[in-house]
Amino acid sequence: MALALAALGVAVLAAGAPAEAARIANPVAVFSGLDKITGRITSFDVYVGETVQFGALQVTPRVCYNRDDTEAQKVDSFVEVSEITLDRKIRRIFTGWMFAESPGLNAVEHPVYDVWLTECKMQSDVPPPQTTSAQ
Repeated sequence: MALALAALGVAVLAAGAPAEAARIANPVAVFSGLDKITGRITSFDVYVGETVQFGALQVTPRVCYNRDDTEAQKVDSFVEVSEITLDRKIRRIFTGWMFAESPGLNAVEHPVYDVWLTECKMQSDVPPPQTTSAQ
């Protein structure tokens, strides 16, 4: 009897625990960027592993995850952002996770530009970067 009650207790605990939604890896990260001089906000798509320049910043997402449509969306991306300085050197100013639902948490804040993640998606109207093949 005690063994049956223990098994029932474990089953109830397991049923009450929320299931962890699987992360979906996406090939495209969508960012918004603010040019503080002009006040213009620009949305731009970046393929994972591709580097795109926004003003003096170079943005490179390494992964971009979200959840399926049946789960509450949690969109995150591991991003590297570098700045091109006035003497044409490239200086890394951010490496880390960005979260679309908390854009102020890990957005890139630069004296002239701000960049934050807005979404991840499977395809883009922007053509993918050219891949070079060894011949």
